[in-house]
Amino acid sequence: MPYPRSAGTKSLFSQRENASRENPPEHYLVAHSDGGARGNPGPAGYGVVIQDESGKKVAHLSEYLGHQTNNFAEYQGLIAALEYALQHGPKALKLISDSELLVRQIKGIYKVKNATLQDLHGRAKELIAQLEWFSIGHALREHNTEADRLANQAMDKGMGRSVARAPTPAIADAGKERGAAGDQPVHASRDSSPIPQELEGTIRNGVVELTNGKLPEGTRVQVRAKRS
Repeated sequence: MPYPRSAGTKSLFSQRENASRENPPEHYLVAHSDGGARGNPGPAGYGVVIQDESGKKVAHLSEYLGHQTNNFAEYQGLIAALEYALQHGPKALKLISDSELLVRQIKGIYKVKNATLQDLHGRAKELIAQLEWFSIGHALREHNTEADRLANQAMDKGMGRSVARAPTPAIADAGKERGAAGDQPVHASRDSSPIPQELEGTIRNGVVELTNGKLPEGTRVQVRAKRS
């Protein structure tokens, strides 16, 4: 359900945010989060890199989300990071996102007008309220590259592409600054199962009709014709 926000609540959150930055606990998690969609809306996914307070990576989170918007994917990345902190501890989280919109909406600076995002915003606020400490900040693209790579890999896998290759170009995200590199920590992925790499079909009235499978909306394909 939508999460209403009064002026008093926004002020209280701002005070808590300022105090959080000045007085972090001894132990906390740092999550670099990113999400995007190719086409906006289009095939979407998120990636999250989680570290402890010393900078040691403890988890990678990623998921293919199907046909969604950039902002939907950004919120799902935030929610995944919050759920991880609550499930694994410590219940203290510093979230870094390259979505200025998400950061400002969580801080109460911007209103959430989209109905779908209102639900996700409400869910995020419920999870934040369960934490003992929380801080959120914005980062430019160059400071969030590993989360960006994970989000792209989630989309590639969901669209049936190989992920054992160099990082793809940045996710299509109009007007968005993007942005920590790293090695191999514990990997906690909820990616969808990849689609088949090769399908068959027949051209009817200029349209390819598949005979042995389905493809997600927005999937890019190459067609190789052969005589039957």
